[in-house]
Amino acid sequence: MSAVGPVSGEPGPAQPTPSTSVGQTPSTPVGQTPSTPVGQTPPTSVGPTPPAGVHGHRARLRAALRAGGQLAGTFVKLPGADVIALAARSGLDFVVIDLEHSGLDERTATDQLRLAALAGLPALVRVPAVDPGQVNRLLEAGAVGIQLSTVRRRADVEALRSASRYAPHGRRSISLAHPSAGYGGDGLDRYLAAEAGHPPVLVAQIETATTDDPLPALLAGVDVGFVGTTDLAVSLGLSTTDDPGPLLRRTGDIAAAARTTGTHLGGWVPERSAAALDRCGLTDARYLVVGSDLHLLGTGLRRLAAPL
Repeated sequence: MSAVGPVSGEPGPAQPTPSTSVGQTPSTPVGQTPSTPVGQTPPTSVGPTPPAGVHGHRARLRAALRAGGQLAGTFVKLPGADVIALAARSGLDFVVIDLEHSGLDERTATDQLRLAALAGLPALVRVPAVDPGQVNRLLEAGAVGIQLSTVRRRADVEALRSASRYAPHGRRSISLAHPSAGYGGDGLDRYLAAEAGHPPVLVAQIETATTDDPLPALLAGVDVGFVGTTDLAVSLGLSTTDDPGPLLRRTGDIAAAARTTGTHLGGWVPERSAAALDRCGLTDARYLVVGSDLHLLGTGLRRLAAPL
């Protein structure tokens, strides 16, 4: 499965450093500079400077997707800083702040995006529909990407791409007065070059038994084709005790469309286990969202309350 480098504008893969998670890079303590032995000249970097900030997170996330294996994240539905801090310390590859199925508002989401950036944790945001103004504000606050729910038409994907890219590739409004642009410190030209080289990661969520346009048309030009397994099962009329065959066939169709378009396969599972991946047809998924913070909290509390 190939990446969507030509479509997304992403250059060749960057190699993640061993023992460093996708969103983190080795750091030097504040106030200190890396030491150089006496009598030696500090090493000179070779090649282009790796992107920093949100553009570095996008580059490393895409490189990890291309490298194979499986990236794991979870949905964030609870407000506050603690869940972001816990997710970062746990070693998750990313989180998806959920503005579709939660009580979170945009202000809370932007605060969490800034906390995630400080913690070195790539954070995407799931939205139920494309509101260009909202998409712009979320990206300016530091969102690594946008996950769009219930994609049924090619027009949905085009609207997302347009809202997330600057001219001439889209219609996103430009400002430098935000964290992703370093509050203007790097200048307009440098910021636009970083955005062109490392645009927002786009995730198209497919979760209906049928779509208005063919699946390959829905996945062309996005980074991840995401199977919304619960909604998809409901759309297929399945209960939890029914034969999962129809769900597996539909997931297989989405996976085939992803391969055709060079898009990575993703999806949701209630737990990260071989059995759960097999039940949902997501064994080969590269971008895996496991439960949510609420789901994980509920599971832990029920386990605690269970009789010995």
